[in-house]
Amino acid sequence: MPSRTRRKRAATPSPVAYRALAEFRYQIRRFLAFSERAARRAGLEPRQHQLLLAVKGLPAGRLATIGEIAERLQVRHHSAVELVGRLAAAGLVRRRRHPADRRQVVVRLTARGEAVLADLSRHHAAELRVLLETLGRAPGLAFARMVRAFDRPGRRRG
Repeated sequence: MPSRTRRKRAATPSPVAYRALAEFRYQIRRFLAFSERAARRAGLEPRQHQLLLAVKGLPAGRLATIGEIAERLQVRHHSAVELVGRLAAAGLVRRRRHPADRRQVVVRLTARGEAVLADLSRHHAAELRVLLETLGRAPGLAFARMVRAFDRPGRRRG
C-alpha cells in the first residue's frame, strides 16, 4: 500500500497580497465593463468585438478557422459558427473554405470590419493607458508586485 506524503500547507497570503489581488481584479473588471460598453456603442455585442480582435490579432502563421476562433473566445464550436454568421451578415467578416482542407472555414475581416475594429482599438488603447497609470506606470512591475505579495507569507495555516 503506497504511503501518503504530507503536503506542506501554504502560507496564508498577507493583507497586502489580498489588497493587491483585489485591486488588480477590480481594474480588470472595470476595463472589461468599458470594453463591453464600447462594443455596444459601436453596434456590436461584446463577443462579436472579441471575435474581430481574435481574428485580427492571431499569431503569425495561424489561420482564423472556426476551431481557432472557438478556442480564442473560449466558446463551443457551434457558438463560434453563429458569431461568424452574424458578423458575415453584417458585412464585417468574410468566410472562405480553406484551400488545402475544404472541410475548414477560414474567416477574414472585411474592410468595414477592419475599420470598426480599428476605431474600437483606439478607444481601448486610451482606456488601457488609464488602467496602467492606475496600476502603476510599469504594468509588469505592478503585476509582479502582486504575485510577489502572495509569495510573502502572512501567517501559516495549521
